[in-house]
Amino acid sequence: MSKQEYSRSPAPFVFFIVVSLVFVVLALISYPAPVAIFYGLLAVVSLFPLPATVAINQEWEEAIILRFGKFQRLVGPGFFFKWPYIEKFLKQDKRIVNLDIQRQEVMTKDNISVTVDAVVFVKIVNTKDSLVNIRNVWDSVMKIAQTTMRDVVGDVELDELLARRDEVADKIANIVDRETADWGVDITSVNLQTVELPEDMKRVIARQAEAEREKRAVIIKSEGELTAAENLEKAVKKMSNRAMYLRTLSSLEDISYDQSNTIVFAVPMDIVKGEVIGLSAFAEASKAVNKTQKSKKSD
Repeated sequence: MSKQEYSRSPAPFVFFIVVSLVFVVLALISYPAPVAIFYGLLAVVSLFPLPATVAINQEWEEAIILRFGKFQRLVGPGFFFKWPYIEKFLKQDKRIVNLDIQRQEVMTKDNISVTVDAVVFVKIVNTKDSLVNIRNVWDSVMKIAQTTMRDVVGDVELDELLARRDEVADKIANIVDRETADWGVDITSVNLQTVELPEDMKRVIARQAEAEREKRAVIIKSEGELTAAENLEKAVKKMSNRAMYLRTLSSLEDISYDQSNTIVFAVPMDIVKGEVIGLSAFAEASKAVNKTQKSKKSD
């Protein structure tokens, strides 16, 4: 932007001061002739447009000057001067403005009806374009953002909309920013505030979430059982048959404190194989002794 385009020259103010002083001088020169009164009146009248030559912009404002309806220059914050009657100015607020997009019902890509609303943060970056190229920049930005939100949300599935809300909002912001490039605005950000689902869909999603939690619980439990089984298998491999038998007796001792209970404890035969063989041999030997004693008595 050139200095001339952003000029705040006090020429209009100085011009009317000089004109008034000229008429005052003429009135003094022609005094006491009656024409002096006429010059005095002209000096006073020439000061009437003086307030119209001065205007003020706030710190956050910028204005354009139109001369005979044609763009002349830009003026920033503070005092600036303009020619009365032939020039007028239009101000623009350059602060960030938030625009609420009305809540609307949108059909997603997977044919699910959702209610969506959003807020758009926008800022003026080119005062001339925002006033000359578009009639109502804020209303126009809101309308195009509303249309873009409906198109973008309708192009994604519900799961993607819920899981990637920020990405969807960024896509809306990029499209709106591209469409409003000639309007002198910059789309700071777009935020999706509410994504409301129908009641029946809420119940379906709740059941789905509950099923996912149950699935994770079963998987964790089965993994724990698998780990426990692997550890038990390692322990069994390290323990001998007699050690297993002693462990069995120790377990029986631990749970036999309450004598009102009847305990049935299944013991694998290979654990007590030696004892069984020993008892069988002892029984066979007893039978042989008894037979020998009987035969001696009969003789």
